[in-house]
Amino acid sequence: MTFVETVCCSHRFMAVQAWFMQENGEDQRLPHHKNPPEYVSMEELEKLGVLYWHLDPEKYENDPDLQKIREARGYSYMDLLDLCPEKVENYEQKLKNFYTEHIHADEEIRYCLEGSGYFDVRDKDDHWIRILIKAGDLIVLPAGIYHRFTLDTSNYIKLMRLFVGEPVWTPFNRPQEHHPARKKYIENFSKKVGVLLKAH
Repeated sequence: MTFVETVCCSHRFMAVQAWFMQENGEDQRLPHHKNPPEYVSMEELEKLGVLYWHLDPEKYENDPDLQKIREARGYSYMDLLDLCPEKVENYEQKLKNFYTEHIHADEEIRYCLEGSGYFDVRDKDDHWIRILIKAGDLIVLPAGIYHRFTLDTSNYIKLMRLFVGEPVWTPFNRPQEHHPARKKYIENFSKKVGVLLKAH
């Protein structure tokens, strides 16, 4: 087992919270729980290709665990982003753009240092799963997965953005079934499902 698979093993699943969304016309920044809530485990998210670690956000500038993850996965680029009405021009429009369903040609890697927000991802049946990220949560979304992002009602998050090589922030809005990254994601997902079926 590699370091990335074992780092912070005792804390890896302690902080992530995810649930199936109740879609309605309410503010996107609300939790959108079903009634009763239907929670999703980290193991279920991993089947979709979503990875997660919980680290100490107070030592992000000199964290050996973070450095080892970056080295193991090739995350050479890093920057910091404060998302809040006071620091982002056209904040409400930017939030709407982030909340438009899309894919990327590469992984999306975000480490929450302060505040909180939601990543939504589609499951195998095309249902939305909402993932709450808070300070200390590092999340990796695979290339080709349909997703979106929004802040919660606190309207503040500080994120570290990581990337392999030069950053490319291009979103490809749905539908993207013929995009190479989407095709590869579906192929990889199908292989995972096949392995699971054989195991049972």
